[in-house]
Amino acid sequence: MEYREVVKISKRMSKALRHDPARVGLTLDPAGWVPVETFLAAMGIARPVLDEVVAGNDKQRFAVQTGPDGVERIRANQGHSVPVELGLTPQEPPEVLFHGTGAAAVESIRATGLNRGGRHHVHLSPDEDTARRVGTRRGGAVAILTVMAGEMARAGHPFYVSGNGVWLTDEVPASFILF
Repeated sequence: MEYREVVKISKRMSKALRHDPARVGLTLDPAGWVPVETFLAAMGIARPVLDEVVAGNDKQRFAVQTGPDGVERIRANQGHSVPVELGLTPQEPPEVLFHGTGAAAVESIRATGLNRGGRHHVHLSPDEDTARRVGTRRGGAVAILTVMAGEMARAGHPFYVSGNGVWLTDEVPASFILF
């Protein structure tokens, strides 16, 4: 499948699994899972296409696994704006994490810190290259912010890590960000 087509389908899958499952007739379970067969029918895609998109997604946005009932299911690893409980437990973060964003957002972040907006968590990257890729998603100049995650954790802020290695926290006060 052509790269552009993979990206297009990945974006449709993200919208369905993270933001608007009802739009395609899906109902996520409380942890965000939906049976693969149900998902394929709702999305109008074949299983080989799903497998290619999941395997080829550079950010590993999706997880596919067999549930305790023996049914294969899929969910987004993080980034939901619909209510889900991912079942993540607090983890000790590395001393620093990174956040890639558009340069135009830096002044606002200086004033208010990083906020989750309509999502469940603020997303942080373990390395600058990943943060840069994330920051380029909207085009324009990119700013890479360094988050003093170890210091934040010692101050009582919980951190979680999703199945694809993205670090999550509720907010990042500006005092923990190196600009």
